[in-house]
Amino acid sequence: MKFGPIPVAEAQGAVLAHATAAGDRRYRKGHVLGADDVAALQAAGLGEVVVAALEPGDLGEDEAATAIAAAMRHRHVEVKPAATGRVNLHAGSAGVFTVDAALIDAINAVDPSITVATLARHATVEAGQMVATVKIIPFAVAGELVRKVVDLCAGREIFAVNPFVARRVGVIQTVLPSVKASVLDKTARVTEQRLARSGSRMTAERRTPHEAGAVAEAAKVLARDHDLLVIFGASALADFDDVIPAAIRAAGGSVTRSGMPVDPGNLLVLGHIGETAVLGAPGCARSPKENGFDWVLDRLIAGLEITAADISGMGVGGLLMEIPSRPQPREAPAVPVPPKVHAVLLAAGRSSRMGGPNKLLALFQGKPLVRRTAERVLASKAEAAVVVTGHQAARIREALAGLGLPVAHNPDFASGLAGSLKAGVAALPEEAAGALIVLGDMPEVLPGDLDRLIEAFERAGARVVVRATHGGKRGNPVILPRALFAAVAHLEGDTGARHLIESEGVDVVDVEIGAGAAVDVDTPEALRTAGGVLQD
Repeated sequence: MKFGPIPVAEAQGAVLAHATAAGDRRYRKGHVLGADDVAALQAAGLGEVVVAALEPGDLGEDEAATAIAAAMRHRHVEVKPAATGRVNLHAGSAGVFTVDAALIDAINAVDPSITVATLARHATVEAGQMVATVKIIPFAVAGELVRKVVDLCAGREIFAVNPFVARRVGVIQTVLPSVKASVLDKTARVTEQRLARSGSRMTAERRTPHEAGAVAEAAKVLARDHDLLVIFGASALADFDDVIPAAIRAAGGSVTRSGMPVDPGNLLVLGHIGETAVLGAPGCARSPKENGFDWVLDRLIAGLEITAADISGMGVGGLLMEIPSRPQPREAPAVPVPPKVHAVLLAAGRSSRMGGPNKLLALFQGKPLVRRTAERVLASKAEAAVVVTGHQAARIREALAGLGLPVAHNPDFASGLAGSLKAGVAALPEEAAGALIVLGDMPEVLPGDLDRLIEAFERAGARVVVRATHGGKRGNPVILPRALFAAVAHLEGDTGARHLIESEGVDVVDVEIGAGAAVDVDTPEALRTAGGVLQD
């Protein structure tokens, strides 16, 4: 196959590499150009197009994918028609997926243009679920490469869905004085739910003392007319001769394996009494969450043999999600640490609409506005704060004397808000999960308002933008999550947090704090209305 630009006059029979418009016509990527198409492209003034041109012996993407899928041997798998170089294969029934990984690897090693992807081996699947896909990456592939793949597939089953077979399951639960009846009842319900996915049923349950002899007697009786026995011990397996493995042997059976390299699920026991498989369930099987017990149970119900070697090979991928309700979790739960929010107080502006005086030095009840705002920030739940200075930096620092606030100076304050945001966020420590951006000229924002924003940020897991609103309209302050700190470093000019919120696609939580979110003092009239007195 040749790929690249060619004159439109020579493009008949070629495959368009990109969507292309010709007047009011629009051709999709992958369209095979005919004589009428070439004429339309020429009439629209196009001199050349980027195409894939098949050479002798090439197969188009759909033809190649279809040929490869047709050569595959599989069971209980449905093959869908090819489209855009892809053939999808779906489970014909619910069951357990098995795959020849070596054969898949061999196919994928033939050429990068031919790919096969599947689910993991022994994945539990539902009827109709996609289990594999054949994808041809370019628009065409050499026929000899397809023949190599077809030859590899000859005589070998590449994958299969092993259907679940509804089984009759007997359950034994051992009892100790410390075990509540409600726990046993819940275990029975969870087991019934677990079996329902395969159409199997719990047809008998016995509750016995936690003694090998009592368990063995119950197991011998249930094994006669059940396909599978599941034994839940009141006490976890502590030794390979503990109650459950000892009971299997005492009932005339054999133990295939005690213990498995899957967590949760380490304490599983697998054995047989006659033809009936016996599972000693680990404690985590009392929970509906996936654990090693599910891996073995589903394979047995699908009719797959499980050996000791099979279980010993489950370690890679065997570290599953923890089940917090386990009596012995693998690690003690960590005490949650609230995310730390650091405030950035912006006090670098020139107050250009004031006609000269610096609005941040205006007095509110005898106190400079910037100091009053800083004190409110310090009274909030913010972990710490930094003030960004610029215009009249010395006077701002003097107004904040004694508060102990670190200063980040923005020498480029005249260029706009972006420089101050960058300076403030860059000054925050690594521990800062969020930056509370507080404008120095908002006299009605109270410590309680800031606390509500911080609490909303904590509830959202420190992953969202939190924005103050008034009457549903956006305002200030805002909290930016650490995920946006890198984007702040690229802001320019008079661009602020609003641009980040709109461009970065981060979720936003709005918090109504009242009129304070909308009151700023950009003009002398606004400042006087808010109760401020300008100073020269």
